[in-house]
Amino acid sequence: MTYSVQIAIDSEQPHDLADWWAQTLGWIVEPSDEAFIRSMIDQGYATDDQTMTHNGVLVWTAGAAINPPAELAAAPRILFQLVPEVKSVKNRVHLDLRSADAPTDAEHAALVLRGARKLHEGNQGPHRWVTYADPEGNEFCL
Repeated sequence: MTYSVQIAIDSEQPHDLADWWAQTLGWIVEPSDEAFIRSMIDQGYATDDQTMTHNGVLVWTAGAAINPPAELAAAPRILFQLVPEVKSVKNRVHLDLRSADAPTDAEHAALVLRGARKLHEGNQGPHRWVTYADPEGNEFCL
């Protein structure tokens, strides 16, 4: 059997974190289908308390997703899902962000200005990276 992969990231505020990561990666927040949500409520499959308004749009409270741009269509969807607890330990899996060009000092500074926290720097031979935490503490390397 063959599987596709979706990356799921636990979150306290999935819609805010999806917005942050979409901007960070240059990806697209998956649009909400308000008509579908309303139809699920009308048919009794969902309740109003399972929804919220985010940026003026009706969304499911439990999660938000981002998708890659067309040129990265093979990249997996990233889902930010609501969990009741805050992050308390180091991630066992994290995202490594890579691009054709090495990130500039300005790109590193922009991440910090937008809420990332620099954790440490590493290198292996000529390869260098910086490990950050996103606004909810999830680690990633650039």
